[in-house]
Amino acid sequence: MRVLYVTGVIVILDQVTKLLVKGFTIPFLDFYHSGMQLGASVTILGDFLRLTFIENPGMAFGIDIGGRLFLTIFSVIASIGILVYLFRIREESLAVRVPLAMILGGAIGNLIDRIFYGVIFGEGSLFYGKVVDFIDVDFFNIEFASFHISRWPVFNIADASVSMGVLILLVFHRKF
Repeated sequence: MRVLYVTGVIVILDQVTKLLVKGFTIPFLDFYHSGMQLGASVTILGDFLRLTFIENPGMAFGIDIGGRLFLTIFSVIASIGILVYLFRIREESLAVRVPLAMILGGAIGNLIDRIFYGVIFGEGSLFYGKVVDFIDVDFFNIEFASFHISRWPVFNIADASVSMGVLILLVFHRKF
């Protein structure tokens, strides 16, 4: 199942970028990377693209349904389900398997944060970590009835991977 290489690359890229933003220590090498201050923002391309370090205790866009433990357990079950499904459709087209591998990679990337980051960074217990978000893009303003967004919610590589995987599945769903 070579399509899982896509999943692995996404997980590695996601975790490396999150650690660069959050900061980390490698004690046995006496190495410390400070990362960014929580809430800090660095301009990349004017007002369009910034690195803004936030932590999200909920799911996408800060939605909190059922609490952190529920969300973590649900994510574990969903990831296992996608992995099993990928195994069952291993002979299907790459157009089906690659987006599912992208969704799985994103789910695992954020799951690592939720399960381990609380303990690793001394901010909570196992299964109660927060997801590191840092990509801050100003796509366009959205206004619908009384709902208004002037900037897109801050996200990470895992979120982008899940979103792109779902979008690809939706666009090509008729072929499946």
